[in-house]
Amino acid sequence: MPEDRIPTHLWAGGVMRQLAMEGRPAYVMQKGDASGGMLLVKIALLDGHCYLKTQQRDIDGRLGWVSALKDDLLTETRADEYIRRAIDRDRDLWVIEVEDRDGKNPFEDI
Repeated sequence: MPEDRIPTHLWAGGVMRQLAMEGRPAYVMQKGDASGGMLLVKIALLDGHCYLKTQQRDIDGRLGWVSALKDDLLTETRADEYIRRAIDRDRDLWVIEVEDRDGKNPFEDI
């Protein structure tokens, strides 16, 4: 049975507009497939470190957020290397960078 899911470009665009209205910096680093591309979020802590979160399905098939790599806190250099490799593997992938000193993923509660 197909999942009722909002297209990625609408979801990403809506969150990006909300962040802009709040004055929170966010950037689309890679636009993937408009309707069904998965999302990778880099959350920059503005101290040279970041979190890198990716979508993953749980045992019941629900999408959730997990760290893209074993280490939760990464240097920005290591995260950017991972992002380049991820884009090479999956051209449909969306990559969004958010600046947030508290490390909050703005896509998590949506």
